[in-house]
Amino acid sequence: MGRIGTMIAVGGLLLATAACGGGSTPGAGGGTPAAESLSVGFVAEPANLDFTSTEGAAIPQALLVNVYEGLVKLDQDGQIQPLLAERWEVSPDRKTYTFTLRKGVTFSSGAPFTADDVVFSLDRVKTDWKLKIKTQFDVVDKVEKKDDSTAVVTLKNPSNGFLYAMATRLGAMFSRTGVADLANKPVGTGPYVLGAWRRGDSIRLDANPKYWGAKPKVSAVTLKYFKDPTALNNALLTSRIDVISSVQAPESLQQFADTARFQTIEGTTNGEVVLSMNNGRPPFDDKRVRQAVRHAIDHKALLDTAWAGRGQLIGSMVPPTDPWYEDRTGDYPYDPAKAKELLGGKTYTVKMRIPNLPYAVASAQVVKSQLAQVGITADIEPLEFPARWLDVVFKQADYDMSIINHVEPRDIGIFADKSYYFRYDNPEFGQLLASADSGTEQQQTDDLKKAAKLLSDDAAADWLFLFPNLIVAKKGVTGLPKNAIAESFDFTALAKQ
Repeated sequence: MGRIGTMIAVGGLLLATAACGGGSTPGAGGGTPAAESLSVGFVAEPANLDFTSTEGAAIPQALLVNVYEGLVKLDQDGQIQPLLAERWEVSPDRKTYTFTLRKGVTFSSGAPFTADDVVFSLDRVKTDWKLKIKTQFDVVDKVEKKDDSTAVVTLKNPSNGFLYAMATRLGAMFSRTGVADLANKPVGTGPYVLGAWRRGDSIRLDANPKYWGAKPKVSAVTLKYFKDPTALNNALLTSRIDVISSVQAPESLQQFADTARFQTIEGTTNGEVVLSMNNGRPPFDDKRVRQAVRHAIDHKALLDTAWAGRGQLIGSMVPPTDPWYEDRTGDYPYDPAKAKELLGGKTYTVKMRIPNLPYAVASAQVVKSQLAQVGITADIEPLEFPARWLDVVFKQADYDMSIINHVEPRDIGIFADKSYYFRYDNPEFGQLLASADSGTEQQQTDDLKKAAKLLSDDAAADWLFLFPNLIVAKKGVTGLPKNAIAESFDFTALAKQ
């Protein structure tokens, strides 16, 4: 989870997806003049283009907002803004949402967008989606068409999280006649269409000539994929790309110090780099061992060593951009003596199965060294990301420790699922989440603060740092996002001087 490494969103992880295959897949668009194009470098390519059945952040990163749109979207500050819905009204009991849709919107196929597509798209989340995050829509009772321009969503009970979830991939609108081959042929209402996909190399998005809104400032964006940070950096240095979407080796920023040629954008994300511990099997089914790990980690030293001091220490599964954030870095201060005391003189050898992504590999080396000081030997095993990591760690939970960047917005709820790869099981945590969702805004804030504290007290995991948003681009590129707190890399504001 990008943003699960470049990033994942496996029910909340930063799962960027890896390159696969060869050849090309034609889409709806044709060629565009090179002078009007812009190229953005990424490190993880989608395995396919269907984010309804495939975990990972790489697909919505490329397609959400750009190709697929929802009724609402998140802005740079994490606020919900109208998109395909001009406005919405919420009933006094907070259970009925009435969305007024924009008129004159069509899909890239030419089919009109109406309330029938809203009903179809939201009903599909329950019936056809394969991702764990679809449970966020369990609160939906029914979706109905009032007329072509009005859709009504009725909830089973009030939900503070429903409208926010609508701004994620869960709220993406699909054409009733455009879901036959989602893995290869996306059909959306967005400002771009799929132009070409050279598997293992690049995806080109072309401006959608039928787009209902303001036209993109560049008529083609190429997402160029690189297998390692050095190749990515060299591509910008030699002008083969215009933008590095997420710097994968912060110490390399000095290569781009020439402000006459390059610009650096530094902001924040909601990606928590999590040191996962398998709560479901020894030794981490013992809370004291998990607590010992948290005391054994010098987080500041880790951030300085592994990620050149870029990022932020937060100590929980809540980023500062959420209203219920509290700095929990003091819950388990660096204290090797306390860690040894909690271990009671015992020593352990554990499997640390990590994705083969730069931040995870760099962080794992520091964690291994620090754990060795208290009697825990961590054998590091890098796994190909996403395929092998998703299979072995995420699906089978065959691991003791791992490190992954969980980038999905407001994803603290993943700990409420005891089948999730953390294998964390505390009914009190689930009760707090349910109370937070159905209560007032103040109750939501209070309960989620309590939930974050409970996770920390239980040492359900350790939170190494908040992943920074670090972008490097040629001097003339404008419209770059300072913060990355949604699932999408929004290309619509990009321009090239």
